[in-house]
Order: sequence, then structure tokens, then C-alpha cells
Amino acid sequence: MQVRKGFTLIELLIVVVIIGILAAIAVPKFVSTKQKAYLASMKSDLRNLVTIEEAYFSDQTTYASTASLKTAGSFQTSKGNTVTVSNNTTTGWSATVTNVSVPSTMVPSQCDVWVGAALPPNPSTDSIEGAPICH
Repeated sequence: MQVRKGFTLIELLIVVVIIGILAAIAVPKFVSTKQKAYLASMKSDLRNLVTIEEAYFSDQTTYASTASLKTAGSFQTSKGNTVTVSNNTTTGWSATVTNVSVPSTMVPSQCDVWVGAALPPNPSTDSIEGAPICH
């Protein structure tokens, strides 16, 4: 009797199916992790902006514009993030951050923060002064 070495076609097909099932489970988890990373970077940029603005306010008794903070080199956004400051007055400010890599179908897709007398960019009941909120 002759001994054959190797795998049968059925065995190979079973292995391919198992790998396909594992990939189908892993891919959605990976996409979810990327979305969480985008949100974390947006929240981090807003927290950094709050800290820098408050430090500037303690020295100058007014809030700085984002442009002046960037030219001073004290505020840099994470890769892909765009921060827009609005309602910038001597008594308060608000900001919104978006990321170019975030797909339009992702919810939440932007984060906001507000401080002082400025109105929140997107008023909601769970909006807290100085705390980033994503929607």
C-alpha cells in the first residue's frame, strides 16, 4: 500500500472556510477600533486647546484665537484633525474639531467644546463647559 503525503481538497476547503469566518469576525472589530481612535484624537485636541486657552487667559485676561496659538507654536492638531474656533471673545470661546479620515457614515463625526460666555456650537442637554462632546 502506498502512503500519500499532503492534504485532501476537503481539508484545505475547511481551513479556508475557518479562516474566512475568523476574518469576518475580526474586520468589524478593527473598523470599530479605528473609529474609536479618531474620536480619541479629536477629544484630545480639544482638551489640549482648553488647557492652552486657559493658560493664555490666566496670563492675558483674554482668550486667544487658534491662529495666534498656532503661530506661537503652542497648539498643534493631530494628523487629519481640523479645529475651528468660533464665538471667540474676551469672556469665552467655542471650538469644533473634525477629522478628514472619518467616513461620512461614522457617527459621531465631530466633537465640540465651549468655555465661558460663548454659546456651545451644538447646544444639547449633556453639554458641559470645558468638556469635549462628540455628536
